[in-house]
Amino acid sequence: MTEVNALTLIKNVYSTILLIFSITIIMGLIFTEQTTLSSDVHPAMAFIVMWVAVLWLSVVEGGQASFVGLAPVSKELFKDSHPIAYKCAEACHTGDNLDRYLLGRQFMVIFIVFAINTAGGPVGGAELWGLPQWVTDIFLVTGFAMILFTCMVGQLNSQVNASHCMLDYCNNYINLFTLYVARGIELSGLVHASYLVQFLVAALAGRKIESNEEPRTGIQLMFFWFRCILSLVILAACLAITFEALFKGQTTMWDGVPEAVSVILFFLLMSVVGLLEGMQIAFFAVAKLRPEDRGDNVFAMKTCELLFRGEGHNLPGFMIGRQLCVVSCFFIIARVTSIDIAEGEENVFGVTDRTQEFLNFGFCGALITTILGSISWQLVASAFPIAMLSNPFTYVFLNICLLLEATGLCSGAWVLAAIHKKIAGFQRDEVYIGTAEERAAQDAKDTSDNINGGVGHPRKLPGFADNAPQSLKKLMTNDPTVVDYITSVFGAGAKTEEKDVEAGEE
Repeated sequence: MTEVNALTLIKNVYSTILLIFSITIIMGLIFTEQTTLSSDVHPAMAFIVMWVAVLWLSVVEGGQASFVGLAPVSKELFKDSHPIAYKCAEACHTGDNLDRYLLGRQFMVIFIVFAINTAGGPVGGAELWGLPQWVTDIFLVTGFAMILFTCMVGQLNSQVNASHCMLDYCNNYINLFTLYVARGIELSGLVHASYLVQFLVAALAGRKIESNEEPRTGIQLMFFWFRCILSLVILAACLAITFEALFKGQTTMWDGVPEAVSVILFFLLMSVVGLLEGMQIAFFAVAKLRPEDRGDNVFAMKTCELLFRGEGHNLPGFMIGRQLCVVSCFFIIARVTSIDIAEGEENVFGVTDRTQEFLNFGFCGALITTILGSISWQLVASAFPIAMLSNPFTYVFLNICLLLEATGLCSGAWVLAAIHKKIAGFQRDEVYIGTAEERAAQDAKDTSDNINGGVGHPRKLPGFADNAPQSLKKLMTNDPTVVDYITSVFGAGAKTEEKDVEAGEE
């Protein structure tokens, strides 16, 4: 066994042990009524909500990898072998529906994480089974157990499988249902304020927003702007409700934290989440640029040097560490913004008890985080990636994310992914539809028609696609069909990279 394999095995084992321990103490908290939902309603309800939420989160995360990854592939190739995946592709890869799905999906992810926090997050002063204080502080007070549980069970393991087995992963009705829910959220107009940010960013960049549809006219245009205004009003109301609760100390924030500190922490965490969301977009954008085109700012150069060092493994490494950071921030934001009205206290702004119960589930915090802490930063980064790289905090958080990934805290996700793949019988997509070269030879060449890029369309790489290693770069040089495929997925920057490789070899 090589040193690398031994280290990987050690990480997988200790991470899996941490995951099992985390799940055990979360279940213990629920059945001793030491979570918000189990104490307010019933432990059985908290148990059901938490597991349904985390498993649905895994579907949402894996679905994104599948739907984005399959966008360039002709859906007729898998119409017979994967009929439900074909229905998903028909619904998602028509017009600008992929963008609509991604917008609704972003709210789903954050709202589900808030729901998981309500069901399984510990209440203040929680203690369990006489565990030592240091164990309680690490796993309960900081929310570390919930973070590991959500990252590994609800996100990373499904992304690992969906990035290689896209067809098998999304060939079921739960993925089709999730797609329709995400589309429904976007259709409702809840997150339409994001389109206002999209228009503003495009205007500042002086560039046109790409679309696969004709411009809106008449009633369609009026309905669109009505939803944009409605979304803006709802967002303003959510901000007002959240700040009212924060200043009155009516949130699930840790006891003893002053209201002013809670407000400052709220803005700080929103900025961190936004930075991490924008970083991934900026990194994928500059991956297609030549080194001399990545700016001359000292932090931009240091960031790119670290990110693309060697075989380029730091890019996927950052994505894993980033997942830990973002989920950690989500849980703290959920604690800061989730409303908790003590018995006998007046509801926020005097709303009805039924409305207050709905607000207590984290709707306001989820919507604020989606629009202001996630989508807006992604849109800005898609238009100004070099400016994002020039921010010194970008370099700092890149190092933090790489350090977190190196610890192997989430390596248990690969164990879960392997078990899930074995039970479900997932096979790689090439088994069903061949490689990109084989598809091109059958006059079914991959196309980028379903993928909008550039300003206003922050596009993430599907799954855990690595930055091109040296062997792939050589293959790009020797086989033009490889370049054509990569270009179809990631844009014309692949052509530029091919020229850079040829120049370097000369």
